Amino acid sequence: MLSQLIARRGYAREQSAAAIQTAWQQALGDQFASSTRAGAVRRGTLEVIVPNNLVAQELGFRKEDLIQKLARLAPDQQVGNIRFRVGAVN
Repeated sequence: MLSQLIARRGYAREQSAAAIQTAWQQALGDQFASSTRAGAVRRGTLEVIVPNNLVAQELGFRKEDLIQKLARLAPDQQVGNIRFRVGAVN
């Protein structure tokens, strides 16, 4: 009964989003953590919102390292790829 309530209210999704955001910030470090936002993980791809193309390019160079860190920090999310999208971070 509790699991049905959690599923209906979307609490599991909220916890999952918070967990991936925390793992993303830890993997990324202080330099870009405040200027990016982790989105949803769909089919093993984490979507990350970045403020501009320059940040997307810089993080693209670090993609493999970030994927490895996310695998350690949030193994249940099964992130195998990261896609950067320019948008409003706040």
